[in-house]
Amino acid sequence: MSTIHWTETSTPRSAHWRSESTTPPPGRVIGADDRTKADAAYRLACEGTALLWRGDFHNARQLLQAMSRRSDRKLIRQADSPAESFHLHRRARSHRARVLSRLLVLLDDDYCLNLRRAPDVRRACVEAYGPPTGPIAVSLTELLGVIGAHQWRTRGVEVPALDARIHPHYGVFSPVRGEYVDLVARAPLPAPTGRRGGHRTAFDLGTGTGVLAAVLARRGIDQIVATDISPRALACARENIRRLHCTGRIDVVGPGLFPDGRADLVVCNPPWIPARPTSAVEQGVYDPDGSMLRSFLTGLTAHLERGGEGWLILSDLAERLGLRTRGELLADMQAAGLHVVDRIDTRPRHPRARDTADPLHTARAAEVTSLWRLTGD
Repeated sequence: MSTIHWTETSTPRSAHWRSESTTPPPGRVIGADDRTKADAAYRLACEGTALLWRGDFHNARQLLQAMSRRSDRKLIRQADSPAESFHLHRRARSHRARVLSRLLVLLDDDYCLNLRRAPDVRRACVEAYGPPTGPIAVSLTELLGVIGAHQWRTRGVEVPALDARIHPHYGVFSPVRGEYVDLVARAPLPAPTGRRGGHRTAFDLGTGTGVLAAVLARRGIDQIVATDISPRALACARENIRRLHCTGRIDVVGPGLFPDGRADLVVCNPPWIPARPTSAVEQGVYDPDGSMLRSFLTGLTAHLERGGEGWLILSDLAERLGLRTRGELLADMQAAGLHVVDRIDTRPRHPRARDTADPLHTARAAEVTSLWRLTGD
């Protein structure tokens, strides 16, 4: 870990620096407390100075909100195209995240947050970071994300297709957008290939929480192999599979994309937007250059049983934003030797599709999520 340094009551201090978004440690750190004004805090943060909070926890949250409002006031010029609008939106969000990340808190060597009216964050930090190794400094925005992830993990997310709850871990994309789960729950299953006497197999690539693997098990697939490149996702999927009593039918392996062998059905729900993620959880949404999508398409035929199907679950939001064309997607499928058997479409139900204040509202409101049924025959 890197180290940050500051002076407190004329005494030099230091702590390890932790950032899940790989933000470099701040070069200048000063103290801040309940007397710190929002205008001054925002100006210092914009200049690159980090503020280590030593006051009341709830006042720190209020200061963070005030800094966020000041960041949101920055005018974004009118975009000439959906793609430009997306890039300006991402740039504004990146600036906002960078500025807000400069309000810091110190966690003691047992992850205790020693501030007035602070919650007990120790269990949430152990879940996110693992066992403590000494005092660490983190941004307040990151710590709030850790607290929120702990709450999601404790409560879980109701998945009607399973009639059960899925419990996401920190840094693992939560299945809050149920339309893609419903697509997998209702698409017609391919017939058994006959190689195993009617015993059907499936791969779930990029399983995340394990929700799609669990849906396939509930639909009667006999043996499923679920993969992911993220160790956090692998641990999360294994825990959810145990909760759902599916360990006899689902193996979670990795890190990697394709497991060894072939299957009657290969399912993949890759990140939908070909852009660079800025945090661990954004890896479930943003895929630089669409690399996972292309890896799935190019590797699919080598992992399908003869007569089997690949299911690609993909939103067309990238197309509506001008980041990818339908022609490019179809050309990649053709180059991989794949044929489209069918496409099942659904419209989004999430609140952002109805948020007219969202700079990307036009594209989000028209978005369609599809399950592409592909064969290599």
